[in-house]
Amino acid sequence: MTATAITNIGELVTNDPEAADLLGVVADAAVVVEGATVAWVGPAAAAPPADQQVDAGGRAVIPGFVDSHSHLVFAGDRAAEFAARMSGEPYAAGGIRRTVAATRAATDEQLTSQVARLVAEMRRQGTTTVEIKSGYGLTAHDEARSLAVARQFTVETTYLGAHVVPDGTTPEEYVALVTGPMLEACAPYARWIDAFCETGAFDADQSRAVLTAGAAAGLRGRLHANQLGPGPGVRLACDLGLTAVDHCTYLSDDDVSALADSGTIATLLAGVEFSTRQPYPDARRLIDAGALVALASDCNPGSCFTSSLPFCVALAVREMRMTPAEALYAATAGGAAALDRDDVGSLLPGKRADLVLLDAPTYVHLAYRPGVPLVAQTWVSGRPV
Repeated sequence: MTATAITNIGELVTNDPEAADLLGVVADAAVVVEGATVAWVGPAAAAPPADQQVDAGGRAVIPGFVDSHSHLVFAGDRAAEFAARMSGEPYAAGGIRRTVAATRAATDEQLTSQVARLVAEMRRQGTTTVEIKSGYGLTAHDEARSLAVARQFTVETTYLGAHVVPDGTTPEEYVALVTGPMLEACAPYARWIDAFCETGAFDADQSRAVLTAGAAAGLRGRLHANQLGPGPGVRLACDLGLTAVDHCTYLSDDDVSALADSGTIATLLAGVEFSTRQPYPDARRLIDAGALVALASDCNPGSCFTSSLPFCVALAVREMRMTPAEALYAATAGGAAALDRDDVGSLLPGKRADLVLLDAPTYVHLAYRPGVPLVAQTWVSGRPV
């Protein structure tokens, strides 16, 4: 097997849990890749021989971003809704129904092309692992085909039939569909199940029913919760032992304690608050309480149409009181934990060789130079893309 050494790395972020610092930073470093896997990391002077070398030119190298929350399977555009929101109209979950109509009308080929475009956009910004949800079909057929499209791009697919209740049915009828025929149609294409536990979407009992049915079908659970206001969703996620609960914008002291005690990961979505003018989650409060935090994009056509995790890192540092190190960790190792993955999110021997070369001497520039395209090259499974 051919070994490739990436040398002359000015600063290498490994996310080594045994390191003295959070990010396991190695200066004047090298990485040796064999096939799709990291074979060695450490000081460049100690690097083992390799068949070929790539000169990083003093750039910083970080693990590829792990985006654990996105909604990429959709059609249509909601720019007008965004403009109205920026003019003072409040955000509400009802806009989802407009995307549902457009998505149902789109062909499989159109949806696949849309996802391919957005995944390529993410790759250019350093994302190497992405989770993709359904949720804009809301019929058994359209939810299943959305997941089949998503599965072409990632194994991290999430069934979100419980996004909103579509027109023409009652909540009770729709939950029966989501937990019955729709679940049966979607389970073969999904790893996860999700629900939007929020006023205007699904209450705690309905969300519990959806997640319990998903678990019985072999799907892992995650939850949208506490985005638009206080509510029971975060504590429900912790009570059920879900891997992650996402948004977490409005948290009580009991919510924070539940997250710290349960180990359920709080996935924070700073781009949503930027795009909706909602208050930002207080990541500092969560971290200081001992809760685990991830950062993700929530790329979607309504509440947050950004695919840029570097942008989300900068927002987390500026608006959510995270340090640059904490924000990068949350967008890499934190995202991996939120997907229950131990093969991505760090650069250590045996891990998948997903890495990013930055046009910067240090990872701190991700927050220090917001909005600047710093990603020089993205590697996925040991190959530049």
